[in-house]
Amino acid sequence: MKILLDAMGGDNAPDATIKGAVRAINQVKAEVVLIGNEDIIRNKFKEFYKKQPEEISNRLLIKNTTEIIEMEDIPTVAIKHKKDSSMVVGFRMLKEDEGDVFISAGNSGALLTGATLLVGRIKGIDRPALAGILPAYKSQLLLIDSGANTNCKPINLLQFALMSSIYLKNTYGIEKPAIGLLNIGTEETKGNDLTKESYFLLKEKSEELGINFVGNVEGREAFSGEIDAIVTDGFTGNIFLKAIEGLGKFVKRSLTESLKKNLFSTIASIPSLPAIKRFAATVDYKSYGGALFLGVKKPVVKAHGSSDETLFEFTIKQAEKFVENKAVPKMIEEFEKINKNENNA
Repeated sequence: MKILLDAMGGDNAPDATIKGAVRAINQVKAEVVLIGNEDIIRNKFKEFYKKQPEEISNRLLIKNTTEIIEMEDIPTVAIKHKKDSSMVVGFRMLKEDEGDVFISAGNSGALLTGATLLVGRIKGIDRPALAGILPAYKSQLLLIDSGANTNCKPINLLQFALMSSIYLKNTYGIEKPAIGLLNIGTEETKGNDLTKESYFLLKEKSEELGINFVGNVEGREAFSGEIDAIVTDGFTGNIFLKAIEGLGKFVKRSLTESLKKNLFSTIASIPSLPAIKRFAATVDYKSYGGALFLGVKKPVVKAHGSSDETLFEFTIKQAEKFVENKAVPKMIEEFEKINKNENNA
């Protein structure tokens, strides 16, 4: 297996991508291909480790490119004209089976445009979506869409629900994942036009498509452990995602400062340190990796733009599992069945 990593994408690239790859390489079986300017990458290895990648592991490889898609670039223009950028080369390698999964923390718009145009959509899916994994009570929560589609139609949310159901069943072994629609109330009449129309469409089609739709879910109930996936549009989902990440940072910072406030509080906290560390690990979004781009023909993972080496480490490990679980082939297979049934009907 080959994991393709956009070494030049993200706010902290290439330092964080390189360090994350080195941290992950002995925890995965796959080869990791760092895609980017080879001279820069090799100089960074010399600076950080006094070694070249092949001296650290024979599974650390480099694919040289000469261009970078910047965060401020217009997505469609960048994908069309920067053909030797780390992102476009990564997509080309993925499409041509020179790699099994592609990871990037670069320009989100360009990544989504490239995945859709260069890799292609699964037949039956109008809009692929970002599916991020978040912590929940004694469980995890899939948030879809977490930022790919800011303007959606009810049919898109229905397809997001179907994709999340297929993914959770095949990857996590959840036989009937509970799928909720993010809303401002649980009543079917609550929400804006999109959520109200989506509610009735989900209610109408869920049994036919095998979706365990549990109705509207308010944000405060999302992490109860009783919901496996939350469906929403990318605009709302991205705000929800970043608010949760910010809350996690706030809790961690406030707790740390409280424990270190004075000598007495520090001493008193010592017996509780193991429990505190377990709690911190549970709510740390970094340990859940990036967001999976569900709905395209090959595995693509969007890492946070501000990813550090720890997040890249976990994202690389997540990407390997994404491939091993055959998430995309199973998704394609399920939609082929659905399309065939619809044609027969």
